[in-house]
Amino acid sequence: MMLQNAICQGRAQGTPAHPKIFNQCFRIKEITPCFDFFMQTPQTGQTPGSLIQNLYETDFYAWTQEQAKLLKHQQWSQLDLPNLIEEIESLGKQQRAELRNRLKVLIGHLLKWEYQAERRSRSWLMTIRVQRRDTQELLDENPSLKPYLQEALQKIYESGRDLATGETNLPLKTFPENCPYTLEEIFRDGFYPGEPIVNDVME
Repeated sequence: MMLQNAICQGRAQGTPAHPKIFNQCFRIKEITPCFDFFMQTPQTGQTPGSLIQNLYETDFYAWTQEQAKLLKHQQWSQLDLPNLIEEIESLGKQQRAELRNRLKVLIGHLLKWEYQAERRSRSWLMTIRVQRRDTQELLDENPSLKPYLQEALQKIYESGRDLATGETNLPLKTFPENCPYTLEEIFRDGFYPGEPIVNDVME
């Protein structure tokens, strides 16, 4: 670019240019369009679609930042729509998976609390309280998950039942085949199934 400016200045001043300089000037003019094409991103702020696709596969965080920038500037044609749609859908799936996992742990500990009362501990108590609170917060932040919760309760219970069996070493048949707790009971503070507590675990 400096060479090109120097040539232009010389020609404006009427200074004859050396033949080699003219040859370089013409060469620069030939190269410049190609250079501009490959350097689109710095000049226009746009990233070619193939580069965005590659970025998705090699640097996911950078891809998310690029998509956010394109959305902010309403550059719809530059968006990586197939991967963007897939990622948005996966976010919803992640929320449902987190809900299932938290409820599984909560139900599993309620079963342990009820069917292995002699092993009750503050650790179990804290797990029940934390999972209740965190699951409720998740539902408050994603209220549309509540209908799904009722639909998936039995399957979640089966996972919680497996968890309780594995952690208590009690036979699977010890626990009911169907969830013995309502959703209202599962989330109610102070609901601890089974025999009343006779020691200082709750203190």
